[in-house]
Parts: sequence; C-alpha cells; structure tokens
Amino acid sequence: MSGTRKRVAVLKGGFSNEREVSLVSGAQAAIALRQAGYAVSEIDVTRDLAALVAALAAAKPDAAFNALHGRWGEDGCMQGILEHLAIPYTHSGVLASALAMDKPAAKAVFAAAGLPVVAHKLLDARDLGAGDPLPQPYVLKPANEGSSVGVFIVGEGSNRLAEAAATWRYGRIMAEPFVPGRELTVAVMGGRALAVTEIETHRGFYDYDAKYVAGGSNHVIPARIHPDAYAEAMRIALAAHQALGCRGVSRADLRYDDTKCEPGRLVLLEVNTQPGMTPTSLVPEQAAHCGIDFASLCAWLVEEARCDG
Repeated sequence: MSGTRKRVAVLKGGFSNEREVSLVSGAQAAIALRQAGYAVSEIDVTRDLAALVAALAAAKPDAAFNALHGRWGEDGCMQGILEHLAIPYTHSGVLASALAMDKPAAKAVFAAAGLPVVAHKLLDARDLGAGDPLPQPYVLKPANEGSSVGVFIVGEGSNRLAEAAATWRYGRIMAEPFVPGRELTVAVMGGRALAVTEIETHRGFYDYDAKYVAGGSNHVIPARIHPDAYAEAMRIALAAHQALGCRGVSRADLRYDDTKCEPGRLVLLEVNTQPGMTPTSLVPEQAAHCGIDFASLCAWLVEEARCDG
C-alpha cells in the first residue's frame, strides 16, 4: 500500500451506454483507494469538457484513476485529454485504448500476431434489411461498443435479424459466425495472466445484464476445462494484451468450443482495456484468486499510472 498521501482523481460516469456501470466502478475504486491511503476526489464526467478540466485543475491529482467505460472514456478520447493535461492515468494509453475499442482494428492486430479469431463482415444498419449477412447462427455486434451493448445472436430459424434491423442505433455493425461452447475470460495484470474464469449464464450468452445484474451469471474460477486449453487461454490473453500495447489491467474474452472433442478450440473475441470494477466484476475476482485484494489491485493501478507522451 502507498505510504504517502498521493492525490488521485477517480473519473467515473461519463456519457456512454455504460454510464451507470461506470458510476458503480468509480465509487468502488474510490472506497478502495481511500482504504489504501490515497487522498481521493471523485469526478463525475459529463459532456462539459470545460467542467472536467476545471475539476481536474482544482483536484491537482498526481494520477487519474480512469473508471470510465465505453465510448469517450475507454476508446482513447479521455486518454488523449489526460495526455494533453500531463496527468498520469491508469490502464492503457491512447493507441491501445482506441485499437481495442474498434473491434475490426483489434482483430486485425490479433490476426497479425497469429491469435485465433473468426472472420467477420462489416455492415451498415441499412444492410440488415437485405437478409442474413452470414449463414445462421451468427452474431451481430457494434463495431465500437463495450460490455456486450447491442449484441444480437441470430440463431437457427431466429427472427432476431428483424428485431436488430428495427432497433439498431450503434453505428457500424460487425457480423461474426456464432462459436458454440463456453464463455471464458482471462485478466492480465502487467505482464501476467491471472486466471481463467468460465462464465455460466442462463441468459444464453454473457450480455449486459449477465455482466452487471446480481445473479445474472455464475463465475467458475478456475475454469474446469482441459489443462491444455487453460494454459492456451492464458497465453492468448497475454499475447493479445501485448499485441495491442496495453498496460495496467486488461481482460480478454474468449469462446471455448469443446462441443466435439477436448482440448477443443479457443477463439479470441475481444480485449477490454478498462474492465469493470463492480461487485460482480471478473478482474477483482481473479485478482483475489491470486491473493491480491481489491484495495491492493486499485493501488497497483495507481502506482503504474503514467502518460505515454
């Protein structure tokens, strides 16, 4: 724990689709950082950029704990503001944050690094009216949102394509083949993959409510999967973190298709550069599994904070 009264500004809220989750993440991180001995100020980020700059100037932080999720907080925009203000900040820098949030760009990086991804097709909302973009079953997801916001699974004989076409409001669309099997996630802390968690949910897949509503999912840690698949999931997560140029903490989400045989097939879906810090979040669970309590995790992130410029 830090023995100094380092000043930390916790940035929370924001104005993405994940505002409510960010408010909880920020509040939890602020409590933990106070327990760790830091002088903490909490800043609710809105679209008022002048107000944000004024709040940061008043707080005079030695570091910013970025607890924002989604667009404008996780995609390189806030990181760029903090770089301009020369305030060290937690988690990944501008480029890694922007790449990870742009799913097609991130997949290109992963493919170049030899990591297992599935092919995809990019669409506009008007393309959804032309019929199935891929053979069923497939997945439709926003090209640049987080927390499974806006994800549609179009199963065999499903009419969810019509639902997606009528309600889509997330910009570019990425269509991918649906990978059967199990949902896995791996946190990376610095240069170390922490553990593999299997996410079980009655909702069919790990959607927004399964992530953040109490009882929405069950986390099995360590995942009860073939040892070779466990080791490979850890390797893929660390390699993805490094390929994007992430720092601090990230979390890789994968599908594990063991429906035909074991050790089965792993597919990397995405990397989250600002994983949730809520009571139901996966990274704090994996850190605790490795003997790192929540206050120590938050303190480590602050001590690793920096600017890239």
